Amino acid sequence: MVISRKPLQFIFAALVAVLPYISFANPAQDSVTSQPKTEAVVATHGQETAKNLTEEEKADLERKAHIKHHLMDSHDFTLFSYGEGEHQTHVGFPLPVILIDNGFHLFSSSKFEHGEGVAESNGNYYKINHHDGLVYRTDAEGNFTEDSKGHVTNVKPLDFSITKNVFMILLVGVLMFLLFAALGKSYKKNGSIAKGAGRFFEPIVLYIRDDIAIPNIGEKHYKKYMSFLLTIFFFIWFLNMFGLTPLGVNITGNLAITASLALITYLITTFTAKKDYWGHIFWMPGVPVLMKFVLAPIELLGTIIKPFSLMIRLYANMVAGHIVLMSLIALMYTFNSPIGSPLSFFLAFVLSLLEILVALLQAYIFTMLAALYFGAAVEEHHHEEAHH
Repeated sequence: MVISRKPLQFIFAALVAVLPYISFANPAQDSVTSQPKTEAVVATHGQETAKNLTEEEKADLERKAHIKHHLMDSHDFTLFSYGEGEHQTHVGFPLPVILIDNGFHLFSSSKFEHGEGVAESNGNYYKINHHDGLVYRTDAEGNFTEDSKGHVTNVKPLDFSITKNVFMILLVGVLMFLLFAALGKSYKKNGSIAKGAGRFFEPIVLYIRDDIAIPNIGEKHYKKYMSFLLTIFFFIWFLNMFGLTPLGVNITGNLAITASLALITYLITTFTAKKDYWGHIFWMPGVPVLMKFVLAPIELLGTIIKPFSLMIRLYANMVAGHIVLMSLIALMYTFNSPIGSPLSFFLAFVLSLLEILVALLQAYIFTMLAALYFGAAVEEHHHEEAHH
């Protein structure tokens, strides 16, 4: 019996596209998102304002608060939950909380009781603020103090906790190490022929080498950058794909993560650049002397703008995708009609398929631009003034 592959491919794509809806329908009630609905509205607009809102306005604010908290990091990893109110049960596992506050504090995030409890450590009390998801030192009752602008004035310790985002970064790192260590071993055992999962990843590795690294960096210098280019491509791609699963992670939508990746790219470009690279920045050949003084600061500023654009591009695209997707899903509950709800579901379904493409495309763009910057840094220029 022969089964056509096309229906199977469509079914697989459909299942992957529906995964984000599972995450929204059964939200990961972590230490940030576990607050009751009424508390979410009060935390966002204040108690007095919340009393004057209609039920529809409160429901709209609750959905916005859920979307906002879905994008935030958390101190525990909840896979799913069931039940409501006091009978709600969370299925997952706690993560270690590491704080520096007049000493070293190490305890389990289970002490926070999904954001509702106060954790005691060495005589100090700590609680997670629902508004920003950060840990503050409080009194034994977990009270927060605010200034006239509504900002929390409690002492905020240095937080080195293994949060959900950090845990996923470590997980992806281990996954990449195991995958490509196995790929390397299969080359040795099978005469440079990949087997298993390596058959899928080998063409991608070759593509990055032959179509990204060599054309943009050159055959003479590309090898010393290959390890970084491969790492950054698969790291961003895997994290983006995990962000489309019901795990509820949004790592590349975290500005600190994208800034770190851009900073590493900038440092590699800066410290591996040849003297010709800096010569064309500070004393551009073939240009009148007066113009050199004008162009030098502009070119120097350009070296900073390049990694900044890498940071913003990846961050903005991933955050926008998550917000639009969850907003479309929220419309199903807003319409609650046989016409509006299916239409919202269809639009969200199409966007989910598009997000799968965007997850790969953003990894490609980041890797391509990094290769362009490396190529410019090691390019051997011919001084035009020698021809004048």
